[in-house]
Amino acid sequence: MLSNKAKYGLKALIHLARAEGQCLAGDIARDNNIPRKFLDAILVELRNAGVLNSKKGKNGGYLLARPAEKITVGQIIRILDGPLAPIACASKTAYQRCADCPDEDACAIRDIMLDVRESIALILDRASIASLRDRAGRENRLLR
Repeated sequence: MLSNKAKYGLKALIHLARAEGQCLAGDIARDNNIPRKFLDAILVELRNAGVLNSKKGKNGGYLLARPAEKITVGQIIRILDGPLAPIACASKTAYQRCADCPDEDACAIRDIMLDVRESIALILDRASIASLRDRAGRENRLLR
């Protein structure tokens, strides 16, 4: 399940992609109903991961470090929530063998979870922040 941390991070990135420039954390929090202190921690994590740039001072704020088309949903979820795999033995980035598994190659549970992980990654790694921005814009136009 997607955590609030990842959901708020994605909302913040969509906000920044719409702005096409820098935004104050307070404005992002207010416009997206995100608790400010929680958002601050998320934005710092995304900045440290190289997804965002920030400027301090009077004309400060956050902005995307690269085009929204080059930032994938999968990257953001991995940064904020960790591996996409539902179990550790199916993870590419945080693999751990199950202590109770005598034969990993014959494990039907691992086999199906590898399929689940690949399906999730296929969808999330193809979806960019730009595509989410555009999808949200399309839905807003349809509601008018």
